[in-house]
Amino acid sequence: MDRRDFLAFSSFAGSAALAPGFFGKAIAAGALQDEIDIAVKKQLADAALNAAKGAGASYCDVRVGRYLRQFVITREKNVQNIVNTESTGTGVRVIADGAWGFAATNEMTTDAVALAARQATAMAKANARIQTERVQLAPTPGVGEVSWKTPIKKNAMLVPIADKVGLLLDVNNAALAAGASFVNSMLFLVNEQKYFASTDGSYIDQDVHRIWAPLTVTAIDKTTGKFRSREGLSAPMGLGWEYLDGAAKDKFVLANGLTTYGMSYDMKEDAIAAAKDAQTKLKAPSVKPGKYDLVLDPNHLGLTIHESIGHPLELDRVLGYEANYAGTSFATLDKRDAAFKYGSELVNVFADKTQPGSLGAVAYDDEGVKTKRWDLIKDGKLVDYQAIRDQVHILGKKASDGCCYADSWSSVQFQRMANVSLAPGKKKLSPADMIAGVENGIYISGRGSFSIDQQRYNAQFGGTVFYEIKNGKLGQMLEDVAYQMRTPEFWGSCAAICDEGDYRMFGSFFDGKGQPSQVSAVSHGSSTTRFNGINVISTARSLG
Repeated sequence: MDRRDFLAFSSFAGSAALAPGFFGKAIAAGALQDEIDIAVKKQLADAALNAAKGAGASYCDVRVGRYLRQFVITREKNVQNIVNTESTGTGVRVIADGAWGFAATNEMTTDAVALAARQATAMAKANARIQTERVQLAPTPGVGEVSWKTPIKKNAMLVPIADKVGLLLDVNNAALAAGASFVNSMLFLVNEQKYFASTDGSYIDQDVHRIWAPLTVTAIDKTTGKFRSREGLSAPMGLGWEYLDGAAKDKFVLANGLTTYGMSYDMKEDAIAAAKDAQTKLKAPSVKPGKYDLVLDPNHLGLTIHESIGHPLELDRVLGYEANYAGTSFATLDKRDAAFKYGSELVNVFADKTQPGSLGAVAYDDEGVKTKRWDLIKDGKLVDYQAIRDQVHILGKKASDGCCYADSWSSVQFQRMANVSLAPGKKKLSPADMIAGVENGIYISGRGSFSIDQQRYNAQFGGTVFYEIKNGKLGQMLEDVAYQMRTPEFWGSCAAICDEGDYRMFGSFFDGKGQPSQVSAVSHGSSTTRFNGINVISTARSLG
């Protein structure tokens, strides 16, 4: 779990009693398989739509949601916590007199949602008195009654708790047997049952599933007291229990034996490797600072994409409307108009809410807009941003990009990052071939600590495991590696990208934004990528 995900999870978990819309109430595991009848959801939606129109709203959308979460947390031979939560309610958003209004209720009756609709409309009319510009809502066609489900093979929510605990404790025992001093393993499962209806004529029922299986292994040198940890190399995914099958076809193995994963994860295998790596890290030399060619694994590069491309190309940050958690953006509108050089000609970055297996995959966003893929950076040049229905007119576009999201029925939906990914290289190239062409470099896999400024321009990134590359071959493990970057210079140094056969996804399960805070889940795909001449520093500290 990286810093952003850990802090977000800890913050939300610690304030669960104060955030009933997000976590809701504790329930028995057996209740995770329950559903709200679709006829009931439509009845509630119609009650809200009719009440809003009757109160003077010119537009209304309704989200009836049941949000389920399960966390299973273990350490060594013990189960630390098992949490099952349910949050159910209805959020109503309206436009009246050219302004937005929103209200929500956890009472699942037609009278309650109608009252919420009237409250939202009254709020919109009050907002209109001080609003200087009317909301300009891009049109989107009504789609009638449609449904979509994450294409999973096995619903992880329905797997017995005993099986989940058994898996995690088996993983822990394997890590301890391989030399670990401590090990934490966890399962985070999410099921969003979301029903959207609007005055545009849409009634959209969606069933969204996500899974994450993070682990951390620590080894201690009892003589010196020195310790080192190695995170797991999984990625959170928009998949079911089948993600934990550990299929051989989804393993990517380097010449030195380091194994990373694609659409399937072998948690026990990775825990054993993590225990061995943690012990090796105790003896690994600190990196010598200097300029290196970096070969970045997708499980690492995803975070760099997230921070240096995904966030700065959110339109609300570009315009200065949003600054929470990730600041604003250096990539202002004039740069798009000037075809700003964001990276080398190899850099093609796209946003896509339809990618199979991704965390952000849905058929329709939380404004009822059909999701799609679109380019953000083409041949190294900035070409577009991420924008929703009330923003796209600023860009001169006619339709939303379909990237609106709310983390709960009780939260108002707003623009969130889509799955933002680096397109694979067009020429056949494997990681082994790439490494063979590097004389003096470092291979980096996994997530680590990072820092980035409030314009997303200057940054520093660490990782999980690091190997030196000398004369085209992987060498010894290194420690204390962090690289520094200025966003356009870093992406401008992109010298090679492996082909689509190496393409994998990284994910952020708890990406924070907004005030009050909301979290979303988003994936970032890429193939192994080379960056030339990057400044590397040593993070080793001496207290002597």
